Amino acid sequence: MSFYTVIHSTITEANPLRSDLDLRKKPFLLTLIAMLFILTFGQTVWAFSDTKDDSNESKIEALQKLGVINGESEGKFNPKGKLTYTAGISMIVKGLELNIDHIRFVKAPKVTDHFPNLKDDAWYSSAFIIAQYSGLDIPVSVKANDEMTREQFAHHLFQAISRKGDFAYAEMYMLIKDEAKVDKAYMDSIQKLLITKIAALDAQQNFNPKTVITRSDAAAWLYDSIQFVKTATPVVQPDPAVEYKLTVEAVNKEVNKVTVSAQVPHPGYGIRIASITFQDNQAILQMELTQPDPDRMYPQVITDVSVTTYVDASLKPVIPSGGAGTSSFDGSDAVSGAVIR
Repeated sequence: MSFYTVIHSTITEANPLRSDLDLRKKPFLLTLIAMLFILTFGQTVWAFSDTKDDSNESKIEALQKLGVINGESEGKFNPKGKLTYTAGISMIVKGLELNIDHIRFVKAPKVTDHFPNLKDDAWYSSAFIIAQYSGLDIPVSVKANDEMTREQFAHHLFQAISRKGDFAYAEMYMLIKDEAKVDKAYMDSIQKLLITKIAALDAQQNFNPKTVITRSDAAAWLYDSIQFVKTATPVVQPDPAVEYKLTVEAVNKEVNKVTVSAQVPHPGYGIRIASITFQDNQAILQMELTQPDPDRMYPQVITDVSVTTYVDASLKPVIPSGGAGTSSFDGSDAVSGAVIR
């Protein structure tokens, strides 16, 4: 007897006067039954079939619901399986929502521009492009089926976390029994993950850096990283000290051109004149330091910036000591000007 027959029989017995149920209502009834089935058994149906006894089951399930991870085949996640580079980079990019929306390309980027052993039309190609422009230093020689070690995954994961904000970490050093096996380039990333309890040492206090990370451990680290980014407060870096220089040039007998220049730590910073007030034949310029766009990366090079305005020739332009404020990035140029008469 089918599931529909049982339900239909029950309805008929409970409602004898409706035994002649119009056949035209059957599609509606079937739809209703299907919806009830999905609501009742949906979670079981869509959950991975091989993660029930895994210690990271709840974190794997949470990432699955977010659409961050997918199974390998037949509804299985293969939690004890070895993580490939393509799967690892893809889950990091998707889980931490990295993107390159702020970059405007003259020519569409291809994954083979940076990783010649990968394929441009593969399912993972966009993730590797985003990772590349997000500062994840993936080996140029990487191949699709290369396996990712624990130290490699830790390093790429921490680099992705760093793209989400400048977070504060406790000033401490975690002792690792097999520290000698850790690649020095990865040590800082591993230390940060251990300090934040995103990663952990084994019972013998080893990190096992050269061991290929399991899909289960990778999912757990990623889930905890997502939670860390959501709950931790990024550190607000103090504004760099800026020394302003005033240059006055006569435009005519009535107007002077006033240029304010300064040196900033990198091209992301700028300056602008927040306001001009007048007192005792002075034009007092309140300067403001504009902040870098948090979604962009800048070369760390000292940069000269300037802003120009025009004031009445009878006024003396001055910048008060400590008169510089700050403003957040608003997408506009960091140069403003006005004619003050």
